[in-house]
Amino acid sequence: MPAVILCDPGIGAIRIAALTLLDRLVVALHRGGCAPIQIVCQGKVPSTLRADALGIQTDVISKRSTLREPTVVADCRLLVQSQDVRAVVARQGRLVDQAGAPLSLGVLSQEVADWEASIDSLATIRATGVAGLVDDISSARAMERKLWNSLGSSSDGVVDTYFNRPLGRFLSKVLIHTPVTPNQVTVISALIGLVSAWFFAQGTHWAGLAGALLLQLAALVDCVDGDIARIVFKESPIGKWLDLGLDQVVHVAVFAAIAVGLSRQGMDTPVLWLGLSAVAGALISFPVVVRGRLLANNEADSRLEKFIDAASTRDFTALLIFLAVIDRLHWFLWLAGITVHVFWVTALVLQWPKPSKARPGVRIDA
Repeated sequence: MPAVILCDPGIGAIRIAALTLLDRLVVALHRGGCAPIQIVCQGKVPSTLRADALGIQTDVISKRSTLREPTVVADCRLLVQSQDVRAVVARQGRLVDQAGAPLSLGVLSQEVADWEASIDSLATIRATGVAGLVDDISSARAMERKLWNSLGSSSDGVVDTYFNRPLGRFLSKVLIHTPVTPNQVTVISALIGLVSAWFFAQGTHWAGLAGALLLQLAALVDCVDGDIARIVFKESPIGKWLDLGLDQVVHVAVFAAIAVGLSRQGMDTPVLWLGLSAVAGALISFPVVVRGRLLANNEADSRLEKFIDAASTRDFTALLIFLAVIDRLHWFLWLAGITVHVFWVTALVLQWPKPSKARPGVRIDA
């Protein structure tokens, strides 16, 4: 569906998390199913660098053109997310925020003298994401805070929610103003994780504690890549799988390193066998998780997706720090060496094809 943006150069140029308000609106409209996109602007058009980088084409005109078909009309004061644009396009209504306040986004079916009044007469659609109007710097900062606070992942656990993301956000807010990409942050996180594995392999109490703290740092940095990707529209399928794959590399390295380090201490516990079990389980889990993610996306299997998310939290890093402090890392090996197999077996069972139900009255012969 075509879209028209009514742009005030001063308001549209206000920046929210490194991007202009106009830039954000163009990307949101495009991802919400709008094309072509016209920008009606009398004066200098604000920057749309991210939309340009994504290859989104816009047509800038100085006066409103005649509407010849159902068209999304939006004011550049609007901060909106793509899922709400899709809802407006599908239902051809007018968006309101979560409190019910009207927003300047709606679908007009024909040319009218007063676009704003016509949008007011449409059926309302309540926003499910962050949505609101920006009139000045103060309201822009308020919307930016809401936008940052909305970021997160379905696999976030307690440590991510209350520690990793709040602290990592300071770094995220700096990096969005630099050329650093989410994938580069992912690689840096993995390198920190591998350094932590080297410390674990040394086999001393203080090296084990250093390894646990570095692994926690790696988990914190690993939250930053997703935040950057989502807030400045740099998500990519490659980034998603790179993150998943490098996480598994770090887990395998840490499991093996802890076993090697403990074996150097001459511990009676079968640490090498436990480490081998944890490594084998992690290697088996990877293709199971990949298949599970694909099935969850294609079939909307909420049970499978929720289980994988719950089991993929980074909460274990806090436990590892505690065990390193009390010099009981072998307890972690026991835990990892057993639960990792419980995880992949359960995930595989949840992926098992569900038996189809025969329709009543239909006989199925053997």
